[in-house]
Amino acid sequence: MEIPYTVTARPDTGLYNAKVGIWLFLASEVMLFGGLFSAYIFLRLGASHWPHHILNVPMGLFNTMVLISSSITMVLAWASLKMREFAKYRQWLGVTLFCGVLFLSVKAVEYKDKFHHYGVILKTGQEITGHLAMSEEEALRSDVLKIKPDPENAGDFLYQLKSIFSKPEAEEKVLEIPKSEIRWWSNFVPKYNTYLATYFTMTGIHALHILGGLLVLGYFWGPGASLYRTNPEHLANRVEVAGLFWHFVDLVWIFLFPTLYLF
Repeated sequence: MEIPYTVTARPDTGLYNAKVGIWLFLASEVMLFGGLFSAYIFLRLGASHWPHHILNVPMGLFNTMVLISSSITMVLAWASLKMREFAKYRQWLGVTLFCGVLFLSVKAVEYKDKFHHYGVILKTGQEITGHLAMSEEEALRSDVLKIKPDPENAGDFLYQLKSIFSKPEAEEKVLEIPKSEIRWWSNFVPKYNTYLATYFTMTGIHALHILGGLLVLGYFWGPGASLYRTNPEHLANRVEVAGLFWHFVDLVWIFLFPTLYLF
């Protein structure tokens, strides 16, 4: 039994089945990300301090350009199929896959930096951020926390030398903070503060969507491309549907970047 309207459009909607299905699926995705953005906005409005400055804006901007470029190459891959230029199709789809992998690689570098970046909340309420000057195991066992502070967050905490470090000097100093002076400390993971919790939640879910899109596009670049020999139009329809999902994921990031990195 052959399923109708897998290649040709339905007369009542003007769309083939998969295109109707992907638009319904994307509607549910809008509700998912809409809820996340709404939660972020309410948390942001209710917060007195929102440390978005801890993110690397140039990296985020670079990733934005990467995803915008991947949307262009995705369209070129689909257009090549419609013009029956299979070699160009695989070339452009390969570039799209490369852009997706590059995006995830840059995001992995950003995540790694957060996992190695620490914040220390003193009992006075002061926050000092930086990188540990000792292993995490040593930090857990020791009565003193050694940290290389970020210049902008070295603060005016008095250390063994009983001097106040200026910002240039703070880059070269290792601060030794007694645990008795510390209320709480952690690396920049979701538990550190509300901002990082929303950052990892939203970018993590987005990264999973990118990974899912890469798996689908990789299939159409590899084994799935064999459909071209028997029904090239059917393959073009499948690639178009996958492309619509890819464009949606790219669009989500275009909103995520200014929301998380700039405001």
